[in-house]
Amino acid sequence: MKTYNKFILWVLTIVSIVFSSCEKEYLEELPTEDVSIETATATTNNLFLVINGIHRSLYIRYQNNQGRSGIGALMLQNESLGEDYVMTANANNWFINTYKWLDHTNTNDPDNLFPYRTYYRIIRNANIVINGADQAVGPVPERKAALGQALIYRAWAHFQLVQLYGIRYQSGIVNSQLGVPIRLTTGSEPLARASVEDVYAQVNKDLDEAIIALEEYSRPNKSHLDKSIAQGLKARVALVQGNYVAAAQFAETARAGYTLMSSNDYFNNFSDLKNNEWMWGSTIQEDQTDFFGNYGAFISRNYSSSNIRGNPKAINSTLYNAIPATDIRKSLFDPTGLHATLPPGIEISDRHARKPYTSQKFLSVSTGDSRMDVPYMRVSEMYLIEAESKARLNDPTAATILHEYAVVRDPAYTLSTNTGTDLIEEILLQRRWELWGEGFRFYDLKRMNLPLNRNGANHIGSLAVIFDVPAGDNRWQFLIPQDALDANPLLEPNPL
Repeated sequence: MKTYNKFILWVLTIVSIVFSSCEKEYLEELPTEDVSIETATATTNNLFLVINGIHRSLYIRYQNNQGRSGIGALMLQNESLGEDYVMTANANNWFINTYKWLDHTNTNDPDNLFPYRTYYRIIRNANIVINGADQAVGPVPERKAALGQALIYRAWAHFQLVQLYGIRYQSGIVNSQLGVPIRLTTGSEPLARASVEDVYAQVNKDLDEAIIALEEYSRPNKSHLDKSIAQGLKARVALVQGNYVAAAQFAETARAGYTLMSSNDYFNNFSDLKNNEWMWGSTIQEDQTDFFGNYGAFISRNYSSSNIRGNPKAINSTLYNAIPATDIRKSLFDPTGLHATLPPGIEISDRHARKPYTSQKFLSVSTGDSRMDVPYMRVSEMYLIEAESKARLNDPTAATILHEYAVVRDPAYTLSTNTGTDLIEEILLQRRWELWGEGFRFYDLKRMNLPLNRNGANHIGSLAVIFDVPAGDNRWQFLIPQDALDANPLLEPNPL
């Protein structure tokens, strides 16, 4: 069987577990050797089998490794590389080498390969839909809905990859530095690394086309992708590119129709995709749980895994101390580690270690159930992108946008009188409080060309090891995995 047929079979097999009986019958009627791209794109219903398989692939286990369970694991990688996310003990060692900056600086490390392989798998499966949608038999709106979601996935995966493996984008220049291969077909032929500029051009092209394709689409739930997600990603991309006018505009447009969660929801109900602030996320059904591989098995405060019991995750103590006492986000971390105040029904066992500054932002269903919804995009991020972009443009409405957002988190917050760099710094501090644990910090440090600085906080020397990495250091680029270099003679490695 050809490689691309195996990818289709993988997607359809996942979906057969999840979706309706008619779709199960469709799968059961096809012998495995007959599953092909042509079959998968024959009808709009089949296109959605592929799309739904991609949705599901965001939270499955890869390589039979509990530390490589989909996008949640990649979010944890990014957090572990920053200064705001603190490991409190070795426990069973998951993500400890990432925290030490050892994994992504080793071409042979499986955790350096994991994001490369995962995002390109998403891209390949998205290409099945993109290249086959025109021929699919079925209603035009369904074809557009499948195509638009596939375009978002392809854009998002290339965007994630170029941020990891490419040199940072710099506005005002032609970014001819090496990015990542742009893969637009289901083939596996060797491709050279495109320039960073070309990767971003393709990302924007895909998102623009997705917005058009999804104009009339109403998604069934927030694990699916609609126009607002394409607009939110356009805002993210524009922010990285320093196109602040576009970033502000797309962030404002993307958040239309959503609202910020209340303080009560923030404390009691954060980890719920149905929360009115969540724009995009994954929800894990009880019969699909990965137990010790779920995102909640590593970052929640209450699940009874050896990782969480021994290594409860903490916030940088200096960052915590900067949060006002009247801000609801202060209550999501406990400087004593005792966690005497928890939402109703949530318990921490006597076996859970008590460490200072540990988080209770993320809570799993129970000590015996690690499921929690995984956040990929929230309204608060859109407010913060809009405020930051306007502040960088010296737009006087930046402080007003910040106030509209921040007063919901802290009723005592007053309209900022800061301007210029001081206002930008205030907004970035809010961003660190808000998005802690959600996979943004490594990307943020890299896009702003800031150094890693873990000094003067609660990082433990023997665990963190690396406390300083200068801005522009080669280590800000993940090394191209050796497996990829061996398979593709056109790839050029990143410098050590």
